[in-house]
Amino acid sequence: MSQKIPVLTLTVSAAGAVSAHRFVGYDGAQVSASGGKALGVATFDAADGQDLAVDALGTTVVETAGAIAVGDEVVSDATGLAITNPAVGGEVVAAHALDSAAGAGEFIEVLLVKSSKRRVNAI
Repeated sequence: MSQKIPVLTLTVSAAGAVSAHRFVGYDGAQVSASGGKALGVATFDAADGQDLAVDALGTTVVETAGAIAVGDEVVSDATGLAITNPAVGGEVVAAHALDSAAGAGEFIEVLLVKSSKRRVNAI
């Protein structure tokens, strides 16, 4: 398994069962929409209502649902697993891959990113 260097780990209440190394939404539920917005990645398994640690900034380890190359934009699939951004529209990039995966069920280190919709005006 890869290393991880979390800068910020938040505690949330799990909304439903959450598996370790899966993307978690701001509502405390495992992300259930492909390309959905993620708060971060669960550090351990949790049952509904239990406290859950979520790595929100820094690097962390995610479980993959398919092949991923170093540097790829990473989004969640509909089960909270990491996939390469299909860029079909509307996906929220959650991370950038720091390791590669040959297929599903591998654990890789990613750099978590926060998507911002703010517009920055040029000076």
